[in-house]
Amino acid sequence: MELLEDKMRVWLASASFVKPMSGVYVFYNRKREVIYVGDSKNLERTFSEYVDKDFDGDECKQKTHFYQREFIGNPKERQLQLIGEFKNQTGNMPVCNTEIQIETQ
Repeated sequence: MELLEDKMRVWLASASFVKPMSGVYVFYNRKREVIYVGDSKNLERTFSEYVDKDFDGDECKQKTHFYQREFIGNPKERQLQLIGEFKNQTGNMPVCNTEIQIETQ
């Protein structure tokens, strides 16, 4: 299941070439299953930190093999919309997202 129109990209091969713009992103595991939906005011900085710090030791996000991204002016609103769509289709949250993270980010 792909949540965005953007093509599926290999994580380490292209994560460092993202533009410094606000947007949302979806991480997928090796089986191309959605594991995390995130938002950022600067995708370049966020992705650089994930790559440099190996997701800060977050074992769930470390399973990322592919991603999609969408540049958008209001990333938080779009993130919540995408998570809602995922939850409606599957009955679950993406495994690396939690209800608490969504409310406090």
